[in-house]
Amino acid sequence: MARRVADSRVEMTEIVMPNDANPLGTIFGGRVMQLMDIAASITCLRHARCNVVTASADSLEFRAPVHVGEAIVVRSWLNWVGRSSMEAQVEVLAENLRTGERRRTSTAFLTMVAVDEAGRPKEVSRLELESDEERLRFRQAGERREERLKLREKHRMEEAD
Repeated sequence: MARRVADSRVEMTEIVMPNDANPLGTIFGGRVMQLMDIAASITCLRHARCNVVTASADSLEFRAPVHVGEAIVVRSWLNWVGRSSMEAQVEVLAENLRTGERRRTSTAFLTMVAVDEAGRPKEVSRLELESDEERLRFRQAGERREERLKLREKHRMEEAD
């Protein structure tokens, strides 16, 4: 059975507290990465309906800080689904809760693998693409996957030497 991109979208919101922040009063990058991983995991869990594990994170960018007292909004959606792996795109926004102004602060592509109870890859439902934008993202994600596989093979060859 195919599942739509819309069926697994995630939006999480938290307020950035002092214990989330560095001495400059901005959220730790590691905390942002944790929230991104959680959002991507939920997206992929909703699609796969089984456990998932993080396989990779690509193109992680920190464009702007999120300050203590602002809300951090983490959005995630599926771009691509293979046999057992899925690519979730994650974007992070900072929201000024007094004005409602939002600005994009971080983005990344996370690959998750669906696994069974023994931790072996498990086949997942295919992704139903409903718009030209979804088809474009699917194609671009497939290209990123090919690049990741080439890089993985290169690293294997280097380790063998």
